[in-house]
Amino acid sequence: MPGLLRDYFVVLPDSVAGHTVAGQLPAPEATGAGDVVTAPHPSGRPWVLARPRFRKVSHLRRGGDALVLIGPDRVPEAVLAGLLEGARDRAALERRLARLPGLHHVIAHLSGETWIRGTASGLRRIYHARHPQAGTIASDRPAVLAHLTGAPLDDGALALRMLDFLPHPLSRRALWRGVHETGAGYGLALPVAAPGTAAAPGPREYRWWEPPPPELPLAEGARRVGEAVAASVRVHVGGLDRISCELSGGLDSTALTFAARATGPVELSLLTVAARDRYSEDETWARKAVEEAHDPTDALAHHIIPADQAPYFYADLTATSAELNDEPLPVAPGRARAHLLLSRAHATGSRYHLTGYGGDELFLGLPHAYQDLFHGNPLTAWNHLSGLRHQLGWPLLPTLKALLNRSTFPQWLAGAVTTEPQPVTRTPLLSWGVRQSLRPWFTDHARTLIAEEFGTAAERAEPIDRWRGRHVDIDAVRMGARHFQAMEDIGMTIGLPVAAPFYDDRVLEATLAVRLPERISPWRYKPLLVEAMRGVVPDALLARTTKDHMSSDEHQGLREHAPEIADLWTGSRLAEHGLVDARHLLRLAAEPFSPVLVEHSISSTVAGETWLRTAENAWPTPQLTPTTTTVTTTSEALQ
Repeated sequence: MPGLLRDYFVVLPDSVAGHTVAGQLPAPEATGAGDVVTAPHPSGRPWVLARPRFRKVSHLRRGGDALVLIGPDRVPEAVLAGLLEGARDRAALERRLARLPGLHHVIAHLSGETWIRGTASGLRRIYHARHPQAGTIASDRPAVLAHLTGAPLDDGALALRMLDFLPHPLSRRALWRGVHETGAGYGLALPVAAPGTAAAPGPREYRWWEPPPPELPLAEGARRVGEAVAASVRVHVGGLDRISCELSGGLDSTALTFAARATGPVELSLLTVAARDRYSEDETWARKAVEEAHDPTDALAHHIIPADQAPYFYADLTATSAELNDEPLPVAPGRARAHLLLSRAHATGSRYHLTGYGGDELFLGLPHAYQDLFHGNPLTAWNHLSGLRHQLGWPLLPTLKALLNRSTFPQWLAGAVTTEPQPVTRTPLLSWGVRQSLRPWFTDHARTLIAEEFGTAAERAEPIDRWRGRHVDIDAVRMGARHFQAMEDIGMTIGLPVAAPFYDDRVLEATLAVRLPERISPWRYKPLLVEAMRGVVPDALLARTTKDHMSSDEHQGLREHAPEIADLWTGSRLAEHGLVDARHLLRLAAEPFSPVLVEHSISSTVAGETWLRTAENAWPTPQLTPTTTTVTTTSEALQ
């Protein structure tokens, strides 16, 4: 079946119609996924119905109250009891949950109300839709809700996904009509029907997470970040005998490698993909990391994948049909490369694979942050910004103009897309985000849809945070978390769970709590991460101040895989939806080094095309009935 589902869950109302919906859930192919786990309502009807491919379901009920956690590891019954008992409202439960490491979905029933949330980082998300008979149902998978409610695809949301960056709040636009995403940092409350009434009130969102104030000095913040990273790594791989890490040679993957090593696995496999670029430094640093980590008592193996074995971008595009991501993702053209690395990791016998994804978004620091610093400490802000300006070649007057710009978030959002050419790299980036150019192969219909979407969103948009820098920082983390979903889903296909501990909410909070001029600096590379890993990662490795890029592999991929790319535009589904000019794209496929493709990336359009073909053929005719494992207590869930 095209579109293999990763693990999913649904939350159903306590009604005959809700029980009927449970019997209509789509069944993935027989790829080793476990049985369905059901946490019931007191009536015995299914409340939470989950198919956990790798994640674990922990459940506890105390009278009319209940708590379900779906995450990387089992949560002991004593811990669940400590979370649930005495918590009579959401706020009280959230205070207890704030101490829990890991990436969890939370489903709770308190005081007659069900509420659901994902993570503040956005890696775990919540969607909801209205079923014509059952009312509101919720899930972590929008495609499941679309299947259950018969929702059609939404061309406006599809057109948006052809952009390289989809800013808040447009990133929340689900791809199916009538399916809605609950914003990261927000939860979804599902009230029950009042006595004597037939229908429950509609769902409502509530805010459960606020970013912490940036008050901590570097030393204290680094301690907290280090502890949060270690706790997240332990909850993912602690106690496992065989694990693997992607050791690119960069600081992020190196930090995760040494954090994983500290958990004491019997076997640790490190995988490095060699670069074709002879100026690349990653492999050199990866080898240096292995030398520093060497211990005769460790069963540590370093696997270097030769550069000529690593696929270029846009290789094996039809293989994207193996996973149905929640949305088209610009990283999809790199799937073959990711699949190779994870396949090699799986072949080592690894039971869990760790990556350093999220490290750039958290620790590198974006220039927009200096807008925030300028309000409270203009001299320090200008000093730091001057250093950055000289590194990036920003002209003085445009930098001053951008720094003094006071446009509101709705004003920025209304003009965030343009038909003008892309801004040059020397354009100062100090606003609410990155302004984007519409691609020349977009149709007038697509341009109109995108303009309408941005215009409508701008009318009622509120930023994630009132400070520009924090807004952009958090939005970047959430965008990266969405992209990482593609890696998780590839792991599902292969049979290897994949984790990015940097997306743990505790890591995000500890990072944002550090004073801005100490968290980022134009003169130090990722200073917070360096100090957080001091004593865990050898100092010789913390001294790296460079980062490799793979843009040459992408451009070369356009040439190497031009025939496969051309095949996409023959019978293009995006063209059938009236969103792209297929003839223009066919001409570009024959001219992979065209100046148009140098100026305009085609990756998001390719991702949209491959995703659409998968989504349109996702569901098999056999259906799943919830007659497998029923979880009524935590003890049963732990079996």
